[in-house]
Amino acid sequence: MATDRFISQRLHSLDALRGFDMFWIMGADELIHKIAEHTQSSFWQGLAHQFKHVKWDGFRIYDLIFPLFIFLAGVSTPFSIGRSLEQGKSKSEVLKKVLQRGFTLVILGIIYNEGLEIKPIAEIRFSSVLGRIGIAYMLANIIYLYTKEKAQIIWFGALLIGYWLILKFTSAPGFPMGDLTEQGNFASYVDRSILPGRLSRGIHDTVGFFNNIPAISTALAGIITGIFLKNDKFQAIEKVKWMIYTGVISLVLAQIWNLDFPINKNIWSSSFVLQTTGLSLLLLALFYYIIDVKGYQKWAFFFQVIGMNSILIYLSGHFIDWDYTNNALLNWLFHICGESYSVIISVICVILIKWVFLRFLYEKKVFLRV
Repeated sequence: MATDRFISQRLHSLDALRGFDMFWIMGADELIHKIAEHTQSSFWQGLAHQFKHVKWDGFRIYDLIFPLFIFLAGVSTPFSIGRSLEQGKSKSEVLKKVLQRGFTLVILGIIYNEGLEIKPIAEIRFSSVLGRIGIAYMLANIIYLYTKEKAQIIWFGALLIGYWLILKFTSAPGFPMGDLTEQGNFASYVDRSILPGRLSRGIHDTVGFFNNIPAISTALAGIITGIFLKNDKFQAIEKVKWMIYTGVISLVLAQIWNLDFPINKNIWSSSFVLQTTGLSLLLLALFYYIIDVKGYQKWAFFFQVIGMNSILIYLSGHFIDWDYTNNALLNWLFHICGESYSVIISVICVILIKWVFLRFLYEKKVFLRV
C-alpha cells in the first residue's frame, strides 16, 4: 500500500483519470457508436445514446467529459501552484504564470476553432472549449492565490447562487423573467450582445462568455478537493470516504436544484455544476483508492500516457490527419477483416496509433505545457 507521504507528493490517479477522460474524445466515443450501428444491440445503442450531448436540458454521460477536465485542472492546482509557492516564489510571479497559461489556452482555442486561416472578425468564433478551460482555470487560481480555503468555499457557493439569481430574475428582451430557453435566457442574450464574431448556435454559444461564471466554481471545486488531498492530517482511506460522501451530497443537491434550475450543460447551470462535481468526486475517489491508496498502478499506465499530454492530443485532430495515417499503415488489415468489421477495427486502430504517438512523446519526456 502506498504511504500518505508518497500520495501527497504525486497523484498518479490524477494523470490516469485525466487520461481516462480524454480517452473518450480521442476516439472511444466513436467506437461505441460504431459497435452500436454494427450490432444493433439494445445495450450498445443505449450506451451510444449516453455518448451524445443533450440538446438543452438534461444530462448524459458525455456531458461529464468537459467539466471533469476542468475539475481535474483545479485538483492539480495545490500540487503545482502550491509547490511553486512552497519553493519561495512570490504570488506575483505565480500570478504571471497563471495569466500566461490562461490567455494561451484562450488563443489556442481560437486557433482550434479556425485553424491558422485569417478570417474577418465576423466569421471567427472566439469562444472555445480551451478558452473556457483557460478562463475558469485562471480566475479560480487567482481566488486560490489570494484567499484562504474557507473563502474559496464561499466563492464556490456564491458564484453558483449568484448565477442562479441572475438568470432567475432576468431574461432576454421580450421574454418573461427567468426564461431559460435557448433564445430567452439572459446568458445567451449577453453573449449575443457583446461577443464578437459568430456563436456556435447562432443565438447561443455552448461555451459562451457569461456562463464562464459557474465554470469557475467547477475549477474551484477541484482546487478545494486538491487542498484536501494534500492535507496530511487525514489518512488516505479517510480522504476516499469524504470524497464519496461529498460526491453523493453534491448529486442529491443537484437533483433538488434541478427542480428550479434545470441541469443544463449549455448554460452551465448551477445544478449542472453540482451534478458534474459529484460525479467527478466519485470517479476521483475510485481512481485515487485503486491507484494511489492500494498501489495498483500498472493497469493505469495506458491512461497516464494520455493524461500527460491531454491538451496536445486534443489539438492534434485539427493538425494531423489521423485517418490518413491509419489507412496508409493498415489498409491491408481492413481488407482482411472484411467490410463488416473493418469500420470498428479502423476506429480501434486510430486510437492505438494516437496512443503510440503519445507513448513515444512520453518516453522522450516531451509534454505540451501551457
